[in-house]
Amino acid sequence: MSTSTGTTTVDNIGVAMFSVADQDAAIAFYTDKLGFELRADVPYGEHGDVRWVEVAPPGSTARLALNPPMGGEPGGSGIGVETPDALAEWDRLHALGGVDLDPRPQGAGPGAPLLFMLRDPDGNHVAVVQV
Repeated sequence: MSTSTGTTTVDNIGVAMFSVADQDAAIAFYTDKLGFELRADVPYGEHGDVRWVEVAPPGSTARLALNPPMGGEPGGSGIGVETPDALAEWDRLHALGGVDLDPRPQGAGPGAPLLFMLRDPDGNHVAVVQV
C-alpha cells in the first residue's frame, strides 16, 4: 500500500463510465426506461469517428458516460444511484417493463439501506439505493 505525500486537488467524481455495445440503444435505455437526461452526444477523436455520450438523472451533477468497449466485452461495471423511495421506483420500472430487475425489495435490515439492483442491456449493474 502506498502512502500519499500530498493533498489531492480532486474534489468531485464527475463521470462514471460504462462500456456498451450500442451507444444508441444505451441512450434509449437510460433515457426511456430510467428517465435520465441526455447530457452529451458529440464526436471526438482524431477523425471525429468516436462519440462521447453522457446521461444523468435530472438535476444530478454526476454523469454516466456510455462508451464503446476499448478491447474486451461491454458490460461488467456498476454504479449506485439514490432515490427517496426505492419501492416506488421499483414499482415504476416494473410497470414500465423491459428492465432486468431483482425481485421487489422486502425491507432492509437494521442499519442497512433499502435497495435493489437492475442491469442494463449490456450487463452493467445499477444499484438503486433509498436515502
